[in-house]
Amino acid sequence: MWRSLRPIGRNDASGGYRRYAWTGADAECRLWFQAQAEARGLDHEIDRNGNQWAWLGDPLAGDAVVTGSHLDSVPDGGAFDGPLGVVSSFAALDELRRRGAVFTRPFAITNFGDEEGARFGLACVGSRLAAGQLTVEHAHGLRDGDGVSLPQAMEAAGHDPDAIGPDPERLARIGAFVELHVEQGRALDLTGDPVGIASAIWPHGRWRFDFRGEANHAGTTRLADRRDPMLTYAETVLAARREAELAGGLATFGKIAVEPNGVNAIPSLVRGWLDSRAADQATLDAVVSGVERAAREHAERAGIDLDVVRESFTPVVDFQHALRDEIGRVLEKRGPDGGGRAVPVLGTGAGHDAGILSASVPTAMLFVRNPTGISHSPAEHAAEDDCEAGVRALADVLEGLACS
Repeated sequence: MWRSLRPIGRNDASGGYRRYAWTGADAECRLWFQAQAEARGLDHEIDRNGNQWAWLGDPLAGDAVVTGSHLDSVPDGGAFDGPLGVVSSFAALDELRRRGAVFTRPFAITNFGDEEGARFGLACVGSRLAAGQLTVEHAHGLRDGDGVSLPQAMEAAGHDPDAIGPDPERLARIGAFVELHVEQGRALDLTGDPVGIASAIWPHGRWRFDFRGEANHAGTTRLADRRDPMLTYAETVLAARREAELAGGLATFGKIAVEPNGVNAIPSLVRGWLDSRAADQATLDAVVSGVERAAREHAERAGIDLDVVRESFTPVVDFQHALRDEIGRVLEKRGPDGGGRAVPVLGTGAGHDAGILSASVPTAMLFVRNPTGISHSPAEHAAEDDCEAGVRALADVLEGLACS
């Protein structure tokens, strides 16, 4: 499975992946998912929001156990973030069939669409729509860097954009959702464990800072006469680092757009996107408010106009304790290395579809060790034996939840 998925959307120059929502690479990933489902005799389905489902048993029966993740990527992302969860889900089903396990609850594997938000700037679009956390109006207003709207992209890919929206009936039929994911940090590497259980997802969000100045000639305009928004943006980037260090959170300006974007032109507009995360809401608020306060102070001194827009936000997600504890007991009893050892429980600053669904469905997450902690990069990695331990752990969990 890994070999057949690996070439799709891979950029030869960077070695990373460019699997953006509703593009050709995304379509190939979807066909790969459908082929894996059909090869196992599963019923393949695409829901109103473009999420894929592979069903074993009657999806209308209710109390289903669902696993899966996503197949899209960030720009030049790694091979494991998302796909490891989908590949491991199919492999776990194969393992359960090898064991002769008998399913007593409906079971499904899913691929949620547009989890990374690389194209339209909003993460977890597929799961947000299904959970009613993204309005149809807002979704229809999303546009990519080329000005293509989400409805236009969906229609070009053969999906009806007028059908999107909340899907409470579907979510009500799910009794538990378990997502396996490569760890995006080094906690498991430091403890020496191949597999861990998620406790919570930190609150996080994205804020757009629009700095507006005055375009002018780079070679004829005196420094004293300039209203250069790039300088204010640069001061704000430095302020973000300071505020994050002071509060104990995280702040990153990782995306920028400049107009008119000429080498010999002073910009009229610099637009930067802030990603901020923290272990608790109070810390996150302190970081973001500190960054905005510094940005406004620098903008006022330089004669720059500033608008700040919160584009997305996800509050802290504390995974359901009962499900998390049940998974912990299963894994401690069986164990990825033979049993008898408690599996570590750890929080994460990364967002996931499981976090979005947690408001509607009992959810849990498993993490597979990442020896470097690098993610959202071609250097992202997990060793084969750790991936296999993750498959066995997921199979153990699914057997405990869905089989007799």
